[in-house]
Amino acid sequence: MLSLSADITKSEVDLTVINGDENASTESILHGAQLLRFAEAFAGRDEALLNQARADLLAQAGAEVLVDAAGVAANFQRMVRIADATGIPLDDLSAAISHKVVTQLDLTRFATSSNTPAAGIKRKLLSWIARPLALRRFKNMAGD
Repeated sequence: MLSLSADITKSEVDLTVINGDENASTESILHGAQLLRFAEAFAGRDEALLNQARADLLAQAGAEVLVDAAGVAANFQRMVRIADATGIPLDDLSAAISHKVVTQLDLTRFATSSNTPAAGIKRKLLSWIARPLALRRFKNMAGD
C-alpha cells in the first residue's frame, strides 16, 4: 500500500528502509524517522524501546499521529498473524500488484512466503498490467 500511495501522490519513498537499511532515507515521509523507530520498536517487542519511541513520536508528531501509527501497526500485526496461521496465499491479482515490492524488498526470504506460489512469467506480465490499473482505481477512489 505504501508504494501505491507513493505512486498516487507522486512521492519518492525509499522502501529499503523497511528492511532496516540504515542508508535509506525517511526524509520524504513526514515524521519518517520517528515512525520508523516506532514501527521497529513495536515489531521488536522491547518495552523500554517502545516506550521511548512512543514518547518521541508523540513529542514530534502529536497524539493523532501516534494513535494512527499504533492502530496501523496493530492492524497489520493482526492481519499477518491470521494469514500466517491459516496459510493464506496471495491471490493472483494481489500477487501481481505487489510483485515489484516483493522483489525490491526480497520478501521471499521469509519462511511464510512459501504459502505464495513463485512468480512465473504470467504473474510478471500481469504485474505490468495490474499495477497501473490499481493505481488508476485508487486515484479514482480518492477523487483525483
